[in-house]
Amino acid sequence: MTAAQSTSSAGLAALASATLAQLDRVILGKSGQVRLSLACLLAGGHLLLEDVPGVGKTTLAQAMAATLGLHFSRMQFTSDLLPADLLGVSIYEPAAREFRFHEGPIFTQLLLADEINRATPKTQSALLEAMEERQVSEGGVTRALPSPFFVIATQNPASQLGTFALPESQLDRFLMTVSLGYPDPRAERELLLAGGRRDAARELKAVLTPHALLAAQQGAAAVHVSGALADYVLALVTASRAHPEVQAGLSPRAALGLLSAARAWAWLDERAHALPEDVQAVFGSVAAHRLLGRATGAPSPAVAAHLLAAVAIP
Repeated sequence: MTAAQSTSSAGLAALASATLAQLDRVILGKSGQVRLSLACLLAGGHLLLEDVPGVGKTTLAQAMAATLGLHFSRMQFTSDLLPADLLGVSIYEPAAREFRFHEGPIFTQLLLADEINRATPKTQSALLEAMEERQVSEGGVTRALPSPFFVIATQNPASQLGTFALPESQLDRFLMTVSLGYPDPRAERELLLAGGRRDAARELKAVLTPHALLAAQQGAAAVHVSGALADYVLALVTASRAHPEVQAGLSPRAALGLLSAARAWAWLDERAHALPEDVQAVFGSVAAHRLLGRATGAPSPAVAAHLLAAVAIP
């Protein structure tokens, strides 16, 4: 496929299908979660993978970086990690008589923030500007991050020792939260016979290029949203704000993210317009981590499911 063909609508659709097929061969039995993850990146958002250790969160991040042709960095978050370890630091060089900035691992196209909730809130907050503005400020200088730039973070359950809950402002920077869960028996048997998928993820060939990925994002953003569909999203958002079991409802940023994710989901179906079914497909992943229970302070997937059932399609 030539460069011109790969950035045409038909060419990009074929590449997206090939991307999903390759990822499905690595992350067995989780096609729904894989598709949500790809839709998240096509919508220009960041992804939070929340689950118990050992179910393939890191493997998914590595497989996505390899398949999308993105420069990849992995940072293990720990309680003693400092913001400078992530962002970089300016060091004075006597020979040059000046400070020289040494980039941290965040200067990449896809950053895996592994076990993000094992770092202190101070280090977690170092990601806020990068995730929202795609830039890093240090020493009075603002430096742009590469394009495209994505963060895929993994998070262990809050009940495990040594974790620090992500504050609402940090959670809101993630467009989607996806949970892989345990594989079904058939997929797990195949996994056991194959000896795992971590090595396979590292050896994947790129299906997309960063340039093609940016073109795919533009295609997803161009998917048409009707006034009726916008009214449906508004109805869901309004209902969330009145729900008695959550601390606060969905923000305007969440509503915009929901539409972006629905557009990406529709684009993966090779449609030029989004449907209510697209909103419903992504709503739980976009909304649940933003709807914190009034009693527990924890994300509430049950509330997200209730809103979908209670709010009628216009």
